[in-house]
Amino acid sequence: MTEQIAISTSGLEVRYGETIALTGVDIAVKKGSVLSVIGPNGAGKSAFLKALAGTVKPFSGKVKCKGASPSFVLQSTDVDKSLPISVREVVSLGRYSEIGLFKRFSKTDHDIVDQTLHRMGVEELKNNQFHDLSGGQQQRVLIAQGLVQETETLLLDEPVNGLDITSREIILNTIFEEVDKGRTVVFSTHDLNHARLSDEVLLLNTCPCCVGVPEEVLTETNLRDAYGDSHIHLDDELLLDDPHHTHASSHNKKGIRNF
Repeated sequence: MTEQIAISTSGLEVRYGETIALTGVDIAVKKGSVLSVIGPNGAGKSAFLKALAGTVKPFSGKVKCKGASPSFVLQSTDVDKSLPISVREVVSLGRYSEIGLFKRFSKTDHDIVDQTLHRMGVEELKNNQFHDLSGGQQQRVLIAQGLVQETETLLLDEPVNGLDITSREIILNTIFEEVDKGRTVVFSTHDLNHARLSDEVLLLNTCPCCVGVPEEVLTETNLRDAYGDSHIHLDDELLLDDPHHTHASSHNKKGIRNF
């Protein structure tokens, strides 16, 4: 059976003014798989996700996403702190892409929001103001907003960096649960252990250094290529000297992931 492609790019280049943020990306992401995007700060990870989401227009090249526009989950630090809004309202906003801005919520819509709040462990906080939550709680709320859109593809911009262990575990387990349901997930990360859990890895430094299965991409040679010698340390395992990198224990791609 021919594998379906959920996302493809051809000659993708993104510029901000005269600055090239990303260039030369040719990739095909299989439906129901996980692609992690890794690279140093300023390497084009966010530009890549924004191009897939359609929130920035490519300077050149093409982006194709199967089905409706992907759900794009930003980092909690990107949300306007002056906006008074409850946790439930934040998650409910995600449903409007499915039902339309001017339609009333049905019982099904309310149920989907409630179930997702429970799934992300923030049900008891639903009436709290979003900006009163911890960073990990905020991120789980934004993931919930992405999930209730029920799109075929979920894009996550550094969803677990700097978060508490509980939030990290819930979010990472949710990613793989969604993939088990046939959803396609693309997420950026600074953590090699998280990248190793993916089906494929895109290693970026403005242009792709390489793309493929984790065993082929996350090698000492490739990482030195992308990060430079001063940011790679050899001990019992490869480590990145990166301010956003979070260390984690060993992971098992089957069953529950422990962090």
